[in-house]
Amino acid sequence: MEGHPKDDEERARRLKRVQLKDLNVKHAGEEPDKSLDSSLKRHTALIKRIRQSIGLDNHDQILKDIETLTLGKYIEEIAGAVPEGILRCKLEKDVWSAAEVASALHRRFPKTFTPALLTALGAALTPPQRAALATMAPEQREKEEAARVARQRPMLRVCSELALVGVIRSSPGKSGGEWIMKALRDLLSNDPSLSSLPLLTTFLKSYARPFLGLTPPVSSKQIPAASEAGTLSAATTERENAAFPPLVSDEEELVERDIQERFKKMCEGYFDNVAKKLVIEHRRLQEQDQRNHEAYIRSGEIFEDRQQAYEKMTKSYEKLLSSCQTLSELIYLPMPSLPTSSQNTSSIQIGANSGASLLDDTDDALVVGGKWEDEEERRFFEDIQDLREVVPKSILGVEENSEEKTDEADDEERKRVEQEEHSVGSHFMEGSTLCLSAATPTPSTPKESSRPTTPTMAPQGPSQLLTALLTRLPDCTNRSLIDQAAVEFAFLNSKAARKRLVKFLTQIPKNRSDLLPHYSRFVATLNKYMPDIGTELVAALDEEFRYLQRKKNVVKELADTRLRNITFLSNLTKFNVIPPHLILHMFKVCLDDFSGSNVDNLALLLEGCGRFLLRNDETKQRFGTMLELMKRKQSMQHFDQRQILMLENAYYQANPPERAPRQEKERTPIELFIRHLIYNTLSKKTIDKVLKLLRKLDWDDAVTVRILHKVFTKPYKLRYSSVSLLAMLAYDLQRYHPEFAIAVVDQVLEDVRRGLEQNVYSANQRRVATIKYLGELYIYRLISSGLIFDTLWSLVTFGHPKGHPLPQYPCTVDMPDDFFRVRLVCVLLDTCGMCFDRGSQKKKLDSFLVFFQYYILCKEPIPMDAEFMVTDSLEALKPKLLMFKSLEEAASAVDEMFAAAAQATGLLAGEDSGDDSGDEADRSGKQEEEEEEGVAAEPQSPTDDRSASPEPTVLVKQQENMGPSEEADAEFAKELAKLVTDTSTESRKVDKRTAQALWESAVLPPNMRKKRAGVDEDDTVSAAGSAAAPGVMKFTMLTKKGNKQQVRQLAIPAESALAVQTRSAQMQDKVEQQHLKRLVLDYEQREEAEELRALETKSRPVKIRLAG
Repeated sequence: MEGHPKDDEERARRLKRVQLKDLNVKHAGEEPDKSLDSSLKRHTALIKRIRQSIGLDNHDQILKDIETLTLGKYIEEIAGAVPEGILRCKLEKDVWSAAEVASALHRRFPKTFTPALLTALGAALTPPQRAALATMAPEQREKEEAARVARQRPMLRVCSELALVGVIRSSPGKSGGEWIMKALRDLLSNDPSLSSLPLLTTFLKSYARPFLGLTPPVSSKQIPAASEAGTLSAATTERENAAFPPLVSDEEELVERDIQERFKKMCEGYFDNVAKKLVIEHRRLQEQDQRNHEAYIRSGEIFEDRQQAYEKMTKSYEKLLSSCQTLSELIYLPMPSLPTSSQNTSSIQIGANSGASLLDDTDDALVVGGKWEDEEERRFFEDIQDLREVVPKSILGVEENSEEKTDEADDEERKRVEQEEHSVGSHFMEGSTLCLSAATPTPSTPKESSRPTTPTMAPQGPSQLLTALLTRLPDCTNRSLIDQAAVEFAFLNSKAARKRLVKFLTQIPKNRSDLLPHYSRFVATLNKYMPDIGTELVAALDEEFRYLQRKKNVVKELADTRLRNITFLSNLTKFNVIPPHLILHMFKVCLDDFSGSNVDNLALLLEGCGRFLLRNDETKQRFGTMLELMKRKQSMQHFDQRQILMLENAYYQANPPERAPRQEKERTPIELFIRHLIYNTLSKKTIDKVLKLLRKLDWDDAVTVRILHKVFTKPYKLRYSSVSLLAMLAYDLQRYHPEFAIAVVDQVLEDVRRGLEQNVYSANQRRVATIKYLGELYIYRLISSGLIFDTLWSLVTFGHPKGHPLPQYPCTVDMPDDFFRVRLVCVLLDTCGMCFDRGSQKKKLDSFLVFFQYYILCKEPIPMDAEFMVTDSLEALKPKLLMFKSLEEAASAVDEMFAAAAQATGLLAGEDSGDDSGDEADRSGKQEEEEEEGVAAEPQSPTDDRSASPEPTVLVKQQENMGPSEEADAEFAKELAKLVTDTSTESRKVDKRTAQALWESAVLPPNMRKKRAGVDEDDTVSAAGSAAAPGVMKFTMLTKKGNKQQVRQLAIPAESALAVQTRSAQMQDKVEQQHLKRLVLDYEQREEAEELRALETKSRPVKIRLAG
């Protein structure tokens, strides 16, 4: 059987103490064998170090110095420095370090150091002089006591350790338990203000087991209240011993058993006296509260100094209560029973007992399916203030027959408390209880916030005050304001005022139905002592209800009046102002004529008070029968859709169906970790960290890969702004796991297709995120532009006959009034449309935008929000694009586009397109052009903002085009042309130009640079020279004399070897350039022809003719 964790810790501490005690007993007075150092410098440094701290930080160095220094001449200084070093020992390890240091000094000098140390420690633990404290101001006394406790707390802990390890002894052959007990008794017996109580709690937290022999009880920390205060019952001891067997036998205890018993009785007696003082202070505070309340009622005013004194008294009581609870837990004794506020209804609730009754009521009221939906609603309708607590009884008209008896009982109680207080003496001896003098100031000030303040009466008459109150009443829209208004009205109470109030409450504006719950609380507060208010108001509302029943054919004009009447009745019902039989009768009247406006009345009654009536013990049976009758009538009669929906909502609001708790989906730890990384951690700053963690996962595990695939294919579960980061992660992972990236792209395309086929409204948000994700995948080069254009064309053609939308043609998956596909197109164009700004992609985008406008015009008139979205998207892509004004213009443009595509299939005009049509080549050419010109043609990718991954990059061959053999051949020709271009002309041209520029900038003087600026226009002149005459070729020769450069023009015959070689090199370069240009143009023409042929076969042009 395993031991208790605290038991094991206590055994470990005892073992250390026993070992150290053996050393102190056996090796006391032994001198070190080695030679000792008598250096003054080292002795001074040691004393200084001891004064600073003898905690764990200086432990090793101090022990080393004690073993190597003589120390004989400095014993008194060291003994005086040790208490100063103990003051900084706050933690347990520091306390043990101090005990070891003192033990080491004790072993070397037991006859000189130990007595001096005991004297210093005893002086440090002496109680304060009561005469000196009496002369101080209260604030200064409080600060002095707090500073003394802070000094003596570490001192007491270290002394307790020294008493356990044999350094402090009460007498030869005995432990130091009695020495510690005497020091604590002196501190506690001379402390009437209980300022030394924290010292006792600090001591018991660490040393209750060795000094008192206490062990924790089995079930709880406290013994049942049946046990006698001052002693521990034998039954409890037996139960403790059964659950926690004693750590050691009586002979092996570090403190003698008789001293433990005396120590324990002393602490129990002290707790007994603290408990008595707590009870006395609690009663005194309650009585003072009552007296202050009566004075407050008489004067109607609160003074600031009395309020501060009362708050100080409350703070002192709460501090005493907290200390008593801590002490009770440490010595396992029950707390004293304190009189609760329920015994005195007029008393202000203070301290921990103030909220007990609220908690008890809450447990009963807040049950599953209770009459209140939440705790806030319960408090509003049930926690109503009692006007007797704040308004004099004479004003309320309450009889005062028992007032004299109450005063006599209060006087007797007061005398009894004073006798108990005086019975607590100051005599405290060994083996008896510790008694404290309970001289505590009794301030007499109530809390200002404990009850509403009495209204300040202006020098006006009651009628003017009532008018002002009724004027402010519509602004009382919370509990505190409406309760304050009720108190103010109680001071103005009269028969005329009550009649005027009832008339005011029956004339509430129709548009202020929000005031009805607060007015109902106002009436409920007053109704207890002014019942005529509730009776007259209910009669007026009942009469209004009967009038509305007679005018039930007038529906629209009286709709607001019916709403106000039913809502007011419902709220008064929940405050128990309306008798149950009356509200049930109204419900029955509406149910007997279950048609027209009565259907609305029944629904409003059910929503307002149906839940309350169905769960109230007095009405639940009859109201349940009426609900069943209503359901039967509803099934037999015919109602319109609005009435059916209203009745169903009201019924289920009053009687919600019982549902099983939602089962939370169980996820594996690896799935939770992945979801946390993607959904919570992923951001621009953490994307590299997330990538590293994802790469460290087990990619050979099919379950892990399936979880990753599920997360990466559901971008709609992320924040919309994080979709691009998910695509960035997919791009980074495809370099290491290309098959995973392919599966993600396939699933995303499948989700787009499924959305087009189903067109479910609830999935629209997911479809927007998926389209955004698809565009981001293109941005990060996971898919080609062909897939983007295929998706764009499918968004405007899928589901239509022969792939062509017709004007106002009803398509099951794309109705004329459904503009969601337009939104998807705009999202995709906003995401990646800026990349199609040159080459063949630009032509494809222009063609699509023409058809897109035709698609929009084929639908009904576009809504304003969709129109703004389309306009913003097209202006961002094509600022100068001319929008078609009519369907005829768009249809003509589409016909021309298809006709031009059909003609271009056979005949293609050869245009010089200097850009490659492939995605990669197009982007690389664009980037080179931007670098040369310094113009940002498109926004930078988010990948440019973050550093490269530190891991080595694994290059995987991209497999974008997996089509038929013709496309493979075209791709091969394209790559071949790129390879030839990059390895020959382009590279040499760049190198040559770079070399020439470097040579001219570094070597040629400025005047020659200007002369050569107009020479290289046709790229026929090399860096060596230029042809000037038919038989002569000029070369430039640069000479340098000193620091001056000189340039000469040399005329070389055209037949010379230098001129011939230069000319032949120029001609060879020009021929190679022309050859490569022809290859590229042929490939461009062939690619465009294949694309037009594929477009023609996919959707044959349809001539659209519009009548008129």
